[in-house]
Amino acid sequence: MGLGSDASSSSSRLDSAPLLPHHSAEGGHLSSQPKTFANVFIAVVGAGVLGLPYTFSRTGWAAGSILLLSVALLTFYCMMLLVACRRRLADDHPKMLSSFGDLGDAVFGAPGRLAVDTMLVLSQASFCVGYLIFISNTMAHLYPVFAPSSNVFLSPKALFIYAMLPFQLGLNSIKTLTLLAPLSIFADVVDLGAMGVVVGQDVSTWLAAHPPVAAFGAPAALLYGAGVSVYAFEGVCMVLPLEAEAADKKKFGATLGLSMAFIAVMYGLFGVMGYVAFGDATRDIITTNLGSGWLSAAVQLGLCINLFFTMPVMMNPVYEVAERLFHGKRYCWWMRWVLVVTVGLAAMLVPNFTDFLSLVGSSVCVLLGFVLPATFHIKVFGAEMGWVGVLSDVLLVVLGLVLAVFGTYSSLVQIFHSSSA
Repeated sequence: MGLGSDASSSSSRLDSAPLLPHHSAEGGHLSSQPKTFANVFIAVVGAGVLGLPYTFSRTGWAAGSILLLSVALLTFYCMMLLVACRRRLADDHPKMLSSFGDLGDAVFGAPGRLAVDTMLVLSQASFCVGYLIFISNTMAHLYPVFAPSSNVFLSPKALFIYAMLPFQLGLNSIKTLTLLAPLSIFADVVDLGAMGVVVGQDVSTWLAAHPPVAAFGAPAALLYGAGVSVYAFEGVCMVLPLEAEAADKKKFGATLGLSMAFIAVMYGLFGVMGYVAFGDATRDIITTNLGSGWLSAAVQLGLCINLFFTMPVMMNPVYEVAERLFHGKRYCWWMRWVLVVTVGLAAMLVPNFTDFLSLVGSSVCVLLGFVLPATFHIKVFGAEMGWVGVLSDVLLVVLGLVLAVFGTYSSLVQIFHSSSA
């Protein structure tokens, strides 16, 4: 999920995505192939990349790379399943299939929309929990001004979260995202700059010392790695708005595939370089492995600042769904405050950034990215597909459910182990 990419909820309009150009029903300026490529990149690339080196230190660099490429391929395939379903149903549902939730409603009615909305709320809120974990752990690393405490609610990380909450309550009370939307672009610029600095530091560190690394880790670590990889590629909610905005829809699949391949290679290189540079000393947030110079501090502070201001953008789909279901689609400040405080408390309870990425990827992101698209595709095309097509969709659903169950269990065990350590 991009650092600043706003997943489209079932009630979001296309112009809620900052980089997507507005167009009317009568026609307008649509996205060229290069801009579609850039939009896919912005929708997918995000904070998950910062946990890949640590993930590779557990899975091994070769196993991690294979997992990463496999997840990229499956994610692309499931995105195209959603596009195929929307194109098939477009004639029967004109002007209403602009989002994942709309498609769920068209395929399964109210239960389909509810399933998408539920997964969307959980995923978006989880991303924000990850943001707060990253910010608070990074700040505690940069500025060790608070004494360590065995009480999770009084730890340095928790104290930094308490300090952020009043400002987040104010930002999340803003009714419109007009002023916050440009942060999506800024966030990805900062993210790319940070990745460049990290890779540069990785190369210099590796040249100075060659720590031992493993190509393959313990088999149990594969579930952990799969969860983080799924999280890193989460962006399925944006594929329908992106396809709708593409000027040449016949070439959308090729453009999407090219962008996903580019991201996969970039992710793989970033993960491998981070691991081979620091070996077993690789930390859950790779930026904390950097030196103590001004450039390292500037990169880490830049990431914290953009995640801090991106959080209200990422929480907006949660508010849309919550206010629609429980407050008659009306703005409700106290409901927003309750959700922000809940996210903050959850962040205090999870000690490790990448452990949490694995949990979210293994649970919510797997269901949203693999299980629901394959289920929708079976429903829409099942009567006309051959046994090979039906079997592939069924296997994808089964694979997703198995990964969700065992991956979630594995991630929870790791989180509880880290908490007690």
